[in-house]
Amino acid sequence: MTLLRWRPGQSRSPLIVGLLLLTMGLTAALAYQAQDAVRSHKKTAQRVLDDYVNLAASAYVRRLSWELEDYAYEPALQALGGGRRAPGARDRDAGVPAPAPVKVWVEDTELAIDLVRFNFKLGLDGPKSSAARTLITRGQTPTPALRDWLVDTLRIHARTHYQPGWSWGSVTGVVDGIDHTIVYQVERDSLGTPLAAVGFAAEPAGMKVYFDYSLNVAPLIPAALTGGVVQDSLVSMSVIAPSGHAVFRSERQYDSPLTAVDSLGARFGHWIARASLHPGAAGAIVIEGPPRSQLPLLVGLFIVTMGLVTAALLQLRREFELARLRSDFVASVSHELRTPLAQIRLFAETLRLGRVRSEEEHQRSLEIIDQEARRLTHLVENVLHFSRAERRAVNLSLELTDLTALVRAVVEGFAPLAAAREVKLVQELEPGVMASVDPGAVRQMLINLLDNAVKYGPSGQTVTVGMRLAERAAEIRVADQGPGIEPGDRTRIWERFFRLKRETKTAVAGAGIGLAVVRELASLHGGKAWVEDAPGGGARFVIELPEAWRAVEDRA
Repeated sequence: MTLLRWRPGQSRSPLIVGLLLLTMGLTAALAYQAQDAVRSHKKTAQRVLDDYVNLAASAYVRRLSWELEDYAYEPALQALGGGRRAPGARDRDAGVPAPAPVKVWVEDTELAIDLVRFNFKLGLDGPKSSAARTLITRGQTPTPALRDWLVDTLRIHARTHYQPGWSWGSVTGVVDGIDHTIVYQVERDSLGTPLAAVGFAAEPAGMKVYFDYSLNVAPLIPAALTGGVVQDSLVSMSVIAPSGHAVFRSERQYDSPLTAVDSLGARFGHWIARASLHPGAAGAIVIEGPPRSQLPLLVGLFIVTMGLVTAALLQLRREFELARLRSDFVASVSHELRTPLAQIRLFAETLRLGRVRSEEEHQRSLEIIDQEARRLTHLVENVLHFSRAERRAVNLSLELTDLTALVRAVVEGFAPLAAAREVKLVQELEPGVMASVDPGAVRQMLINLLDNAVKYGPSGQTVTVGMRLAERAAEIRVADQGPGIEPGDRTRIWERFFRLKRETKTAVAGAGIGLAVVRELASLHGGKAWVEDAPGGGARFVIELPEAWRAVEDRA
């Protein structure tokens, strides 16, 4: 093999040209990769926007379903003698009460909503020719066309769409150019044969209160994701009936390709909620907005030295490591989300299909849904705080707080989750301890410690939550009866993504950020957190919050 070497008098141009061509080739490859990254960034931003608008539609459907069922339909049906209990056979000739206002609370103010246009009772077992004679109404007098539509529609809907497990159903249709929403229950005899439909026709003006409240009671997209952008400047909402008519429209409407729909389901007459994101929202809610041109950087690469290339390779290696850590984090969080979501869907489906065999099973199903929803809330709060910490956007709202009462409330709220693992919670709290803290942050720290104690400790253990004053500082302690923490790991467990080796070999899911959140929040309070051996075995985690005192003492 012949080796090329430079000799005195030999031109260095070929070598320089070769290096330049090599540099240009390398730059071209990097340029292609950079451009591909820009395209990928744009696709990711589009997916994020799609996820946000889907989140808005889904959140609105959940709120509106809850508001209509609990604060509109159920109260109006209870005035007719119905409600959540399965309607049974009643006297078919019983009178129909006159419509009464439905009372609701909006921002601590009780309102009387004229929700009902008229109440009615319709026989379902008579011949078709006698339908008009079997319809009894009280309230506004329906037009002949509306009476005919109501009779014909409910006779079919009650037999073909109304499910045995439903406590009520609804149907929406257009009569005389106007949308009419009918909410009703089916009365049955002892053999389950439908006898009559009893319900009411909703007043559109009264329904608007529930549409508006569901839209404005809280942001449809969490403020942590929108950077504080006002909701009505970001999302518009419409509710569409099967006829295509808009039952409700928010004051602002956006003509945007960023649109998502979600259904309220059969019981609500197959209404569709349509959310549209403002076309200019990308720069506000996608971190750092659209990607910038990489041309200046690419031009600069032509004059960099091999040392900078080496630095770039090292940077790429670091990026790959960060990507791996993020991938592991996403996988861990996804694994933690999957189990409670599966439980919620399973028991919600059981309740929706009416498969529970007793009131005890019904209550147990609701308890499990509540427990798993609490787990999801706790995990999402940790992830959101972690995201804010990455952007250095964590701010505390300090206020004078009764720490004893706060800790007691958090422990009592966590009790159902502990009971699910047969874990007993014991409180040893000094009374009247006061401090200037962020109550939400203290709650999050304590829940993280309780969750770890229950998750990694044995079933049937006793977890002791204590609090005491020590030199003008409050110490909150959570002691479990688990395997404890080895001295060599007591510093590393507070690092992000770190998990003990014994935990990675078990089926217990974890993202490795809970204790990191505890340490950071404690530090922001000017305090600290550590772990020590618990009396009698196990680990005891301690949070120290400065400037605490008893309420009976003088702060000075």
